[in-house]
Amino acid sequence: MKHWLVMTICLLLGVTVHPFTVEKEHERVLQGRPLSDKEQGDGSHDYDHEAFLGDELAHEFDELEPEESIRRLGVIVEKIDLDGDGYVTVEEMQDWIKKSQARYVDEDTEKQWENYRQATDETQDTLKWAEYREAVYGFLDHEQDGDFVEEGFSYRDMEARDHRRFSLADTDQDGALTKLEFQSFLHPEHADHMRDIVVTETFEDIDKDNDGKISLEEYIGDMYKGGEEGEGEEPEWVASEREQFTRLRDRDGNGYLDVEEVKAWIVPPDFDHSEAEAKHLIFEADVDQDNKLTKEEILDQYDLFVGSQATDFGEALYRHDEF
Repeated sequence: MKHWLVMTICLLLGVTVHPFTVEKEHERVLQGRPLSDKEQGDGSHDYDHEAFLGDELAHEFDELEPEESIRRLGVIVEKIDLDGDGYVTVEEMQDWIKKSQARYVDEDTEKQWENYRQATDETQDTLKWAEYREAVYGFLDHEQDGDFVEEGFSYRDMEARDHRRFSLADTDQDGALTKLEFQSFLHPEHADHMRDIVVTETFEDIDKDNDGKISLEEYIGDMYKGGEEGEGEEPEWVASEREQFTRLRDRDGNGYLDVEEVKAWIVPPDFDHSEAEAKHLIFEADVDQDNKLTKEEILDQYDLFVGSQATDFGEALYRHDEF
Protein backbone atom coordinates (compact mmCIF):
# COMPACT_ATOMS: atom_id res chain seq x y z
CA MET A 1 0.00 0.00 0.00
CA LYS A 2 2.80 2.42 0.89
CA HIS A 3 4.59 1.57 -2.33
CA TRP A 4 1.46 2.41 -4.32
CA LEU A 5 1.03 5.69 -2.42
CA VAL A 6 4.63 6.76 -2.89
CA MET A 7 4.70 5.94 -6.58
CA THR A 8 1.40 7.81 -7.07
CA ILE A 9 2.90 10.89 -5.44
CA CYS A 10 6.02 10.47 -7.55
CA LEU A 11 3.93 10.40 -10.71
CA LEU A 12 2.00 13.46 -9.56
CA LEU A 13 5.12 15.53 -8.97
CA GLY A 14 7.17 14.01 -11.76
CA VAL A 15 9.73 12.42 -9.46
CA THR A 16 12.26 10.36 -11.36
CA VAL A 17 12.46 7.49 -8.90
CA HIS A 18 12.48 4.14 -10.68
CA PRO A 19 13.75 1.61 -8.15
CA PHE A 20 11.75 -1.32 -9.47
CA THR A 21 12.64 -1.03 -13.15
CA VAL A 22 15.50 -2.85 -14.80
CA GLU A 23 16.73 -0.94 -17.82
CA LYS A 24 18.23 -2.47 -20.92
CA GLU A 25 21.71 -1.37 -21.96
CA HIS A 26 20.53 1.01 -24.67
CA GLU A 27 18.30 2.77 -22.13
CA ARG A 28 21.34 3.57 -20.00
CA VAL A 29 23.13 5.38 -22.82
CA LEU A 30 22.59 9.14 -22.94
CA GLN A 31 24.21 10.23 -26.16
CA GLY A 32 23.80 7.76 -28.97
CA ARG A 33 20.29 6.88 -27.81
CA PRO A 34 17.92 6.22 -30.75
CA LEU A 35 15.41 8.95 -31.54
CA SER A 36 12.49 6.52 -31.48
CA ASP A 37 11.72 3.05 -30.21
CA LYS A 38 10.43 2.16 -33.67
CA GLU A 39 12.57 -0.03 -35.90
CA GLN A 40 14.55 1.62 -38.68
CA GLY A 41 14.24 0.14 -42.15
CA ASP A 42 11.17 -1.95 -41.36
CA GLY A 43 9.30 -0.95 -44.52
CA SER A 44 7.67 2.08 -42.89
CA HIS A 45 8.86 5.56 -41.93
CA ASP A 46 7.62 5.43 -38.34
CA TYR A 47 11.13 5.96 -36.97
CA ASP A 48 11.66 8.97 -39.24
CA HIS A 49 8.30 10.46 -38.26
CA GLU A 50 9.02 10.25 -34.52
CA ALA A 51 12.58 11.48 -34.99
CA PHE A 52 11.38 14.45 -37.04
CA LEU A 53 8.31 15.37 -34.98
CA GLY A 54 8.70 13.78 -31.59
CA ASP A 55 6.47 10.98 -30.37
CA GLU A 56 3.26 12.88 -29.51
CA LEU A 57 3.19 15.11 -32.58
CA ALA A 58 3.95 12.15 -34.84
CA HIS A 59 0.86 10.36 -33.51
CA GLU A 60 -1.19 13.52 -34.02
CA PHE A 61 -0.15 13.65 -37.68
CA ASP A 62 -1.13 10.00 -38.12
CA GLU A 63 -4.76 11.01 -37.55
CA LEU A 64 -4.77 13.77 -40.19
CA GLU A 65 -6.04 13.67 -43.74
CA PRO A 66 -3.12 13.79 -46.23
CA GLU A 67 -3.96 17.34 -47.35
CA GLU A 68 -3.90 18.68 -43.79
CA SER A 69 -0.74 16.71 -43.00
CA ILE A 70 1.01 18.30 -45.99
CA ARG A 71 -0.25 21.78 -45.07
CA ARG A 72 1.09 21.50 -41.54
CA LEU A 73 4.38 20.11 -42.79
CA GLY A 74 4.73 23.19 -44.97
CA VAL A 75 4.39 25.39 -41.89
CA ILE A 76 7.05 23.32 -40.12
CA VAL A 77 9.45 23.62 -43.06
CA GLU A 78 9.30 27.40 -42.80
CA LYS A 79 10.23 27.12 -39.12
CA ILE A 80 13.15 24.81 -39.89
CA ASP A 81 14.58 27.23 -42.49
CA LEU A 82 16.07 29.51 -39.87
CA ASP A 83 17.85 31.91 -42.24
CA GLY A 84 14.87 32.10 -44.60
CA ASP A 85 16.89 31.39 -47.73
CA GLY A 86 14.40 28.82 -49.04
CA TYR A 87 16.59 25.80 -48.27
CA VAL A 88 16.84 23.37 -45.37
CA THR A 89 20.44 22.40 -44.67
CA VAL A 90 21.75 19.44 -42.68
CA GLU A 91 22.53 21.78 -39.79
CA GLU A 92 19.02 23.28 -39.79
CA MET A 93 17.44 19.82 -40.01
CA GLN A 94 19.60 18.56 -37.15
CA ASP A 95 18.71 21.57 -35.02
CA TRP A 96 15.00 20.93 -35.63
CA ILE A 97 15.30 17.24 -34.75
CA LYS A 98 17.08 18.09 -31.49
CA LYS A 99 14.33 20.55 -30.59
CA SER A 100 11.65 17.98 -31.41
CA GLN A 101 13.31 15.43 -29.17
CA ALA A 102 13.70 17.95 -26.34
CA ARG A 103 10.10 19.15 -26.56
CA TYR A 104 8.78 16.34 -24.38
CA VAL A 105 11.16 17.40 -21.60
CA ASP A 106 9.80 20.96 -21.67
CA GLU A 107 6.20 19.74 -21.76
CA ASP A 108 6.72 17.25 -18.95
CA THR A 109 8.43 19.86 -16.79
CA GLU A 110 5.60 22.32 -17.35
CA LYS A 111 2.99 19.69 -16.49
CA GLN A 112 4.76 18.53 -13.33
CA TRP A 113 5.50 22.10 -12.25
CA GLU A 114 1.81 23.00 -12.50
CA ASN A 115 0.89 19.86 -10.56
CA TYR A 116 3.29 20.91 -7.83
CA ARG A 117 1.92 24.47 -7.71
CA GLN A 118 -1.62 23.17 -7.38
CA ALA A 119 -0.60 20.76 -4.63
CA THR A 120 1.16 23.45 -2.59
CA ASP A 121 1.22 27.23 -2.75
CA GLU A 122 0.41 28.46 -6.25
CA THR A 123 1.92 31.85 -5.47
CA GLN A 124 5.41 30.39 -5.09
CA ASP A 125 7.81 30.32 -8.01
CA THR A 126 10.31 27.93 -6.41
CA LEU A 127 10.29 24.46 -4.87
CA LYS A 128 12.08 23.99 -1.55
CA TRP A 129 13.62 20.67 -0.59
CA ALA A 130 11.53 20.46 2.60
CA GLU A 131 8.32 20.76 0.53
CA TYR A 132 9.43 18.14 -1.95
CA ARG A 133 10.65 15.85 0.79
CA GLU A 134 7.37 16.14 2.73
CA ALA A 135 5.30 15.33 -0.37
CA VAL A 136 7.34 12.30 -1.44
CA TYR A 137 9.09 10.93 1.64
CA GLY A 138 7.16 12.45 4.54
CA PHE A 139 5.55 9.10 5.32
CA LEU A 140 8.96 7.84 6.48
CA ASP A 141 8.65 9.99 9.61
CA HIS A 142 5.95 7.60 10.81
CA GLU A 143 7.83 4.40 9.96
CA GLN A 144 9.69 2.33 12.53
CA ASP A 145 13.41 3.14 12.25
CA GLY A 146 12.49 5.92 9.82
CA ASP A 147 12.72 3.73 6.74
CA PHE A 148 10.62 1.53 4.51
CA VAL A 149 12.19 -1.27 2.47
CA GLU A 150 10.50 -3.03 -0.41
CA GLU A 151 12.07 -5.61 -2.73
CA GLY A 152 15.46 -4.71 -1.34
CA PHE A 153 15.13 -0.97 -1.99
CA SER A 154 15.35 1.46 0.91
CA TYR A 155 13.23 4.59 0.59
CA ARG A 156 15.58 6.33 3.02
CA ASP A 157 18.42 5.67 0.60
CA MET A 158 16.26 6.94 -2.24
CA GLU A 159 15.57 10.11 -0.28
CA ALA A 160 19.29 10.69 0.20
CA ARG A 161 19.85 10.12 -3.49
CA ASP A 162 17.11 12.58 -4.45
CA HIS A 163 18.52 15.15 -2.01
CA ARG A 164 21.93 14.86 -3.64
CA ARG A 165 20.40 15.36 -7.09
CA PHE A 166 18.23 18.22 -5.82
CA SER A 167 21.31 19.99 -4.44
CA LEU A 168 23.18 19.63 -7.71
CA ALA A 169 20.22 20.96 -9.70
CA ASP A 170 20.08 23.97 -7.35
CA THR A 171 22.74 25.89 -9.27
CA ASP A 172 22.50 29.09 -7.20
CA GLN A 173 22.49 27.06 -3.96
CA ASP A 174 19.61 29.01 -2.41
CA GLY A 175 17.88 25.86 -1.17
CA ALA A 176 15.03 26.03 -3.69
CA LEU A 177 14.54 25.11 -7.35
CA THR A 178 13.29 27.42 -10.04
CA LYS A 179 11.33 25.84 -12.89
CA LEU A 180 14.51 25.56 -14.98
CA GLU A 181 16.38 23.96 -12.08
CA PHE A 182 13.40 21.70 -11.49
CA GLN A 183 13.72 20.53 -15.10
CA SER A 184 17.35 19.58 -14.47
CA PHE A 185 16.23 17.64 -11.40
CA LEU A 186 13.50 15.77 -13.29
CA HIS A 187 15.55 15.13 -16.43
CA PRO A 188 19.24 15.25 -15.48
CA GLU A 189 20.21 13.41 -18.66
CA HIS A 190 19.32 16.57 -20.62
CA ALA A 191 21.44 18.99 -18.58
CA ASP A 192 25.19 19.08 -19.13
CA HIS A 193 25.97 20.00 -15.51
CA MET A 194 23.95 16.98 -14.32
CA ARG A 195 25.70 14.35 -16.44
CA ASP A 196 28.05 13.28 -13.66
CA ILE A 197 25.18 12.56 -11.28
CA VAL A 198 23.53 10.38 -13.94
CA VAL A 199 26.78 8.45 -14.25
CA THR A 200 27.04 8.13 -10.47
CA GLU A 201 23.44 6.94 -10.10
CA THR A 202 23.90 4.43 -12.92
CA PHE A 203 27.06 3.12 -11.27
CA GLU A 204 25.29 2.76 -7.92
CA ASP A 205 22.33 0.98 -9.54
CA ILE A 206 24.50 -1.66 -11.18
CA ASP A 207 27.09 -2.12 -8.39
CA LYS A 208 24.87 -4.43 -6.36
CA ASP A 209 27.52 -5.50 -3.86
CA ASN A 210 28.69 -1.90 -3.31
CA ASP A 211 32.35 -2.74 -3.75
CA GLY A 212 33.04 0.30 -5.92
CA LYS A 213 33.36 -1.62 -9.18
CA ILE A 214 31.07 -3.35 -11.65
CA SER A 215 31.70 -6.97 -12.52
CA LEU A 216 30.64 -8.71 -15.71
CA GLU A 217 27.87 -10.47 -13.77
CA GLU A 218 26.53 -7.16 -12.44
CA TYR A 219 26.73 -5.59 -15.90
CA ILE A 220 24.73 -8.40 -17.52
CA GLY A 221 22.37 -8.67 -14.54
CA ASP A 222 21.34 -5.05 -15.05
CA MET A 223 20.00 -5.90 -18.51
CA TYR A 224 18.97 -9.53 -18.36
CA LYS A 225 17.40 -11.85 -15.82
CA GLY A 226 17.81 -15.50 -16.67
CA GLY A 227 14.63 -16.98 -18.09
CA GLU A 228 12.90 -13.66 -18.71
CA GLU A 229 12.81 -14.31 -22.45
CA GLY A 230 11.76 -17.92 -22.16
CA GLU A 231 13.55 -21.08 -21.25
CA GLY A 232 16.54 -22.33 -23.14
CA GLU A 233 19.88 -20.87 -24.11
CA GLU A 234 20.95 -17.34 -23.33
CA PRO A 235 19.80 -14.89 -26.05
CA GLU A 236 22.37 -13.89 -28.65
CA TRP A 237 22.25 -10.23 -27.60
CA VAL A 238 23.36 -11.20 -24.10
CA ALA A 239 26.39 -13.05 -25.49
CA SER A 240 27.12 -9.98 -27.59
CA GLU A 241 26.97 -7.78 -24.47
CA ARG A 242 29.44 -10.06 -22.70
CA GLU A 243 31.83 -9.55 -25.59
CA GLN A 244 31.19 -5.78 -25.53
CA PHE A 245 32.05 -5.69 -21.83
CA THR A 246 35.37 -7.46 -22.33
CA ARG A 247 36.39 -5.90 -25.64
CA LEU A 248 35.11 -2.33 -25.31
CA ARG A 249 33.76 -1.37 -21.88
CA ASP A 250 36.56 -2.74 -19.67
CA ARG A 251 39.29 -0.48 -21.06
CA ASP A 252 42.02 -1.44 -18.61
CA GLY A 253 41.23 -5.16 -18.87
CA ASN A 254 40.97 -5.76 -15.12
CA GLY A 255 37.61 -7.50 -15.35
CA TYR A 256 35.62 -4.62 -13.83
CA LEU A 257 34.19 -1.24 -14.79
CA ASP A 258 35.08 1.85 -12.78
CA VAL A 259 33.22 5.16 -12.83
CA GLU A 260 35.22 6.56 -15.76
CA GLU A 261 34.58 3.43 -17.82
CA VAL A 262 30.86 3.65 -17.06
CA LYS A 263 30.92 7.30 -18.13
CA ALA A 264 32.56 6.37 -21.42
CA TRP A 265 29.82 3.77 -21.91
CA ILE A 266 26.70 5.81 -21.16
CA VAL A 267 27.95 9.19 -22.40
CA PRO A 268 29.70 8.22 -25.66
CA PRO A 269 31.07 11.23 -27.56
CA ASP A 270 31.42 9.70 -30.98
CA PHE A 271 27.89 9.35 -32.38
CA ASP A 272 24.94 11.70 -32.71
CA HIS A 273 21.67 10.17 -33.89
CA SER A 274 20.18 13.58 -34.68
CA GLU A 275 23.00 14.32 -37.14
CA ALA A 276 22.68 10.88 -38.73
CA GLU A 277 18.91 11.26 -39.08
CA ALA A 278 19.24 14.76 -40.56
CA LYS A 279 21.68 13.48 -43.19
CA HIS A 280 19.41 10.50 -43.90
CA LEU A 281 16.30 12.64 -44.44
CA ILE A 282 18.10 15.06 -46.71
CA PHE A 283 19.72 12.26 -48.71
CA GLU A 284 16.37 10.53 -49.26
CA ALA A 285 14.50 13.68 -50.38
CA ASP A 286 17.30 15.56 -52.17
CA VAL A 287 16.22 15.19 -55.81
CA ASP A 288 18.84 17.54 -57.27
CA GLN A 289 21.56 16.22 -54.90
CA ASP A 290 22.75 19.62 -53.70
CA ASN A 291 22.79 18.45 -50.07
CA LYS A 292 19.94 20.73 -49.05
CA LEU A 293 16.17 20.60 -49.45
CA THR A 294 13.65 23.00 -50.85
CA LYS A 295 10.16 23.14 -49.42
CA GLU A 296 8.92 21.51 -52.62
CA GLU A 297 11.32 18.58 -52.25
CA ILE A 298 10.14 17.98 -48.69
CA LEU A 299 6.43 18.21 -49.52
CA ASP A 300 6.85 15.95 -52.55
CA GLN A 301 8.02 13.22 -50.17
CA TYR A 302 5.92 14.25 -47.20
CA ASP A 303 5.35 10.65 -46.08
CA LEU A 304 9.09 10.38 -45.33
CA PHE A 305 8.77 13.17 -42.76
CA VAL A 306 5.24 12.88 -41.38
CA GLY A 307 2.37 10.44 -41.29
CA SER A 308 -1.30 10.73 -42.18
CA GLN A 309 -4.33 8.48 -42.36
CA ALA A 310 -3.20 7.50 -45.86
CA THR A 311 0.33 6.50 -44.83
CA ASP A 312 -1.04 4.61 -41.84
CA PHE A 313 -3.30 2.64 -44.18
CA GLY A 314 -0.41 1.98 -46.56
CA GLU A 315 1.80 0.72 -43.75
CA ALA A 316 -1.01 -1.53 -42.54
CA LEU A 317 -1.19 -3.07 -46.03
CA TYR A 318 2.59 -3.53 -46.03
CA ARG A 319 2.51 -5.32 -42.69
CA HIS A 320 -0.39 -7.48 -43.92
CA ASP A 321 1.61 -8.46 -47.01
CA GLU A 322 4.51 -9.53 -44.79
CA PHE A 323 2.33 -12.30 -43.42
